[in-house]
Amino acid sequence: MTTEDSATDRAAGGTAGGAVDWDARVAAAWAGFEADPETDAAEFRALIDALAAELPAGSPAAPFERACAWDSTGHSDRAVPLYREALALGLDGYRGRRAKIQLSSSLRNIGQPEEGVKLLSPELVGVSDELDDAVRATLALCLASLGREREGLSLVLGALAPHLPRYQRSMANYARLLVEPKG
Repeated sequence: MTTEDSATDRAAGGTAGGAVDWDARVAAAWAGFEADPETDAAEFRALIDALAAELPAGSPAAPFERACAWDSTGHSDRAVPLYREALALGLDGYRGRRAKIQLSSSLRNIGQPEEGVKLLSPELVGVSDELDDAVRATLALCLASLGREREGLSLVLGALAPHLPRYQRSMANYARLLVEPKG
């Protein structure tokens, strides 16, 4: 079991097996939703609500999963306060980083991209993980919404460069030059 699993287990208030079971059921709900485009949005949100209700009061995972469900069914406005609640309750680690990315995206969708930039900018220098590119892509969208397209493009090119089979150095330099003052 990872540290994240242990933290999730403590947040869920159960045994190690209980948290893993809860996480597996949440993952299965999401997999079913994503696999079937005909899934009724309200039914899916009700399923996530029922799973979230299994957690003890004050668990940051509950509002996070509810926020994700609202967000994924086209209701960024309903997701924002739930993401904020999850973070205020101490959601951290991988789920916390996901919450910051998704909250920033939702803030952009409801016309508040500057808040998304403030939330995600510190993530550029934080712990590095598989979400780094998502941080950069979402931050780039927020910057573009603020008319700062060159900065956004620089972030996206910087994120893309390591994945290219060739031209990695060139793309990384181009990304840097987009925002470097001309001298």
